[in-house]
Amino acid sequence: MWWSSARRGSRVKLKYSPDLNAFVVSRPLVLGITYPYDWGFVPSTRASDGDPVDAMVVFDAPTYPGVVISCRPLAVLAIEQNAKTGGRERNDRILVVPVAAKRSAGSLSSRLRDELAAFFVSATQLAGKDIRVLGWGDASAAEALIERASRPT
Repeated sequence: MWWSSARRGSRVKLKYSPDLNAFVVSRPLVLGITYPYDWGFVPSTRASDGDPVDAMVVFDAPTYPGVVISCRPLAVLAIEQNAKTGGRERNDRILVVPVAAKRSAGSLSSRLRDELAAFFVSATQLAGKDIRVLGWGDASAAEALIERASRPT
């Protein structure tokens, strides 16, 4: 499952607030940058940074914030960034595709991987996160990340 929090083409990052049971504006993206695909998270997970596992849905149609889509993992982009409490922490992003997609990406080309890595670096460039791309993992690595981060509902 994947929960949308930013629509493809959006220039603002949204964050889900469990206290409000709603999405709130987190921050605008850098000028000239928009989300290439819908952005969101995997519900009922907690990544090492304390937030749900980040996910981007590779799909040819945009959805809306709050929409839940059944997806399967394609890959994971390993990223390290400044931790909120000091030091460094992992903040990996998984790439997913809807299970019901009629036209789906079976895998991500090396060009698309390069473009997505550049997007994530550019999108956080002025946010003070100092992200470093560590590399790519396949669908099984993404599934393992989700499994490690899963918590009871």
